Amino acid sequence: MSHDIKVLVVDDSAVVRKVFSEQLSKQKGINVIGTAPDPYVARDKIVKLKPDVITLDIEMPRMDGITFLKKLMKYYPLPVIIVSSLSTKGSKIALEALSIGALDVISKPSSSYSVGDMSLQLAEKIRAVYGAKMMVSPTRNTKEKPLTAMGSMALAATTNKIIAIGASTGGTEAIKNVLTRLPHNTPGIVVVQHMPAQFTSSFAQRLDELCQMRVKEAQNGDTVINGQVLIAPGNYHMIFKRSGARYYVEVKTGPLVHYQRPAVDVLFKSVARFAGANALGIILTGMGKDGAAGMLDMKKAGAINIAQDERSCVVFGMPKEAINSGAVDYVQDINSIANKTISLLEAM
Repeated sequence: MSHDIKVLVVDDSAVVRKVFSEQLSKQKGINVIGTAPDPYVARDKIVKLKPDVITLDIEMPRMDGITFLKKLMKYYPLPVIIVSSLSTKGSKIALEALSIGALDVISKPSSSYSVGDMSLQLAEKIRAVYGAKMMVSPTRNTKEKPLTAMGSMALAATTNKIIAIGASTGGTEAIKNVLTRLPHNTPGIVVVQHMPAQFTSSFAQRLDELCQMRVKEAQNGDTVINGQVLIAPGNYHMIFKRSGARYYVEVKTGPLVHYQRPAVDVLFKSVARFAGANALGIILTGMGKDGAAGMLDMKKAGAINIAQDERSCVVFGMPKEAINSGAVDYVQDINSIANKTISLLEAM
């Protein structure tokens, strides 16, 4: 890193601005160059100070964060991390912000979540999105027609197949891209997206409205069945299990893995153990190396694996680690992953 990452904190709370400034300035390689109480002040400071990354509260006076973000992405695209309340309304607005171009979301500290922990996590996210490719998602403004249903022969052949997907920074849009292109009778899908608690429920609801498959936040004991997608709930690991011919998931707490809960490795390792060659793994944009070891276990167990290519990733960390480990069979642009998935399932 040639220079410290210049961060602008935009939040209507003076307390939050002060705490973020103090805590982030303690982090190596991060320099809070300014704060703003609302988007109007933020706009002037962006022009004057030229920050590398912005943290943005989305519920603010004078101009809401969504309106500001739309203007920012149009005229001055920058990596933005959304700082949101844990309310249902907050999580829905945060998801809208991610679809507009924000790269990640973090929940405001509550009594159960110390400011220290949160600032460490925020610092990690700032490092991850620094220098990220700011691009309008190719699917954002297109009415992409989903693939037609898999033929009855193909369906019979893939009844016991399952798909496991892992993603982090930039992953909400990448997951949406893949899932909205899959037909209603696709084999059961299990997904880990690094996301705070509360947000995963809104994320699943939003996908359910957009997809041909049914999408829900996973609950302990849910069966993995054709035509359904299970999203790991924030702050819980999701473990794939098998009982006879039935696949199901366990949702449980446990130690953080790669500083994450849910962790992709936890899911992928369990898929390797209980689905073996019946599984297809997909690793999408994200920071760090979560998922690489689990995907290698899947490959050793006979699974076929796909990684998102560098060009279409917001952050190439997770796919790159999986590719370097030798776990990946195919590297694909985000817009071709759904098609590749269907053709591989039919071949399996």
